[in-house]
Amino acid sequence: MLSMKKRTIIKGIFVLLQRENNGIKMVNSTNGSVLMGIDPGTNLLGYGIIAVQGKTVSILAMGVIDLRKCKDVYLKLGRIYERVSSLIASFHPTEMAIESPFFGKNVQSMLKLGRAQGVCIAAAVTSGVQVYEYAPTKIKLSLTGNGIASKKQVECMLQKIFHLNSDDEIPFLDATDAVAAAYCHYMQRQHLQKSSPYCTWSDFAKKNSVRIHPSTTKQK
Repeated sequence: MLSMKKRTIIKGIFVLLQRENNGIKMVNSTNGSVLMGIDPGTNLLGYGIIAVQGKTVSILAMGVIDLRKCKDVYLKLGRIYERVSSLIASFHPTEMAIESPFFGKNVQSMLKLGRAQGVCIAAAVTSGVQVYEYAPTKIKLSLTGNGIASKKQVECMLQKIFHLNSDDEIPFLDATDAVAAAYCHYMQRQHLQKSSPYCTWSDFAKKNSVRIHPSTTKQK
């Protein structure tokens, strides 16, 4: 089992890197992809980066961007943009899954989260990364089967999926929420790949013969 005990700093960002033997486990760009997950916030912003190679999914990095000491609202947004861009430049994800703001929070919280989300999206788009947005309930449902699961339940499910132990834990659930967003997107991609599109009516009829009345397939 791969261990995740190497901690490093990328421009002030706390990162937990997965290692294999003596080097960081990298992704073969010819048959794999890198997905990034973001849990937006203006005090603690969580991120998770996963590698997909065939049916194997592993965590490359996870952590938080800690902005609690920064009091200027606009400076915070600038640092979020800078540090998310730095992560993208370091790990080269092709797609970003970002959690959408929860509408149950007050207006001020919604505004702050919306700004943080917008800055992350801007950093991704500027770097040519495709962005996908998921509601918190969708992410929780995908991971645990319960759309109102707690953050701790999400973390426990990720521990089982990725075989993490106590040494791998980061003391912020924002990081695991971000990994959950990335993994949710991975599962959505798998679902879309399995459900092949229909090019023509005859193609649909051929693949869904039990759903088609015989009279509709008769040639006139």
